[in-house]
Amino acid sequence: MNQQEKEIRKKSPVQIRNKKASFLYNFLDTFTAGMVLSGTEIKSIRAGKASLVDSFCYIDKGEIWVQGMNISPYFYGSFSNHPARRDRKLLLTKREIRKLQEEIKNPGLTIVPLLVFIDDHGRAKMDIALARGKKEYDKRQSIKEKEDKRSIDRAMKHY
Repeated sequence: MNQQEKEIRKKSPVQIRNKKASFLYNFLDTFTAGMVLSGTEIKSIRAGKASLVDSFCYIDKGEIWVQGMNISPYFYGSFSNHPARRDRKLLLTKREIRKLQEEIKNPGLTIVPLLVFIDDHGRAKMDIALARGKKEYDKRQSIKEKEDKRSIDRAMKHY
């Protein structure tokens, strides 16, 4: 990810993060994918009414899908409102999908969604990562680093 892409994510009005993913997984490679959404789904995402908790990605017939992502029904929607938890298709190039498909054949690797954001053109994008699950001692190390950082920040604030 280059500097320009980081700037787009920072200035996006909507940033829906999967906060648990960085605690549970080590990220090996990241990709940015487009999302196939209906009209009321994009309106709900722009309102910030989505969640990536307990969601994951899988590959089926050369297409990549995200399962378990919750996009709340649009408040002003009518009878044509979308179901909250349906499988949604992600848009990646064939080369990227083939690379992911080869990698997830290795045991212990999975694809997890990290972030949903709106780009400059008003389209919903999702950052996904090829990830390996952390062991228990890795999780304890992450907690220790987080607590150390907090204590350093507190000490710097008082001085």
